[in-house]
Amino acid sequence: RKFTDFDEVRREIEIETDRETGRNKGMSSKAIRLKVFSPNVLNLTLVDLPGITKVPVGDQPKDIEAQTRDMCLDYVSNPLSIILAVSPANADLANSDA
Repeated sequence: RKFTDFDEVRREIEIETDRETGRNKGMSSKAIRLKVFSPNVLNLTLVDLPGITKVPVGDQPKDIEAQTRDMCLDYVSNPLSIILAVSPANADLANSDA
């Protein structure tokens, strides 16, 4: 499907996420692929990984921290990857897992 409105893209990603993981904070290692085509954009693959979670909520497994850490390590171990770690502005980076 082709989208020209980024609000529609966001809604489609939310629908796919809910379809794959449910609506109760579930997680999946299956990627949702989004391709952006434009003569003004470089060819890049963007991967939005879940944040490192220490305490499971909703339908998350008891080993959620290990699963998210392993999933992140699979991607960041690629030497061709550029990693953008996002932390809240009010968080102490010295104590952050990012």
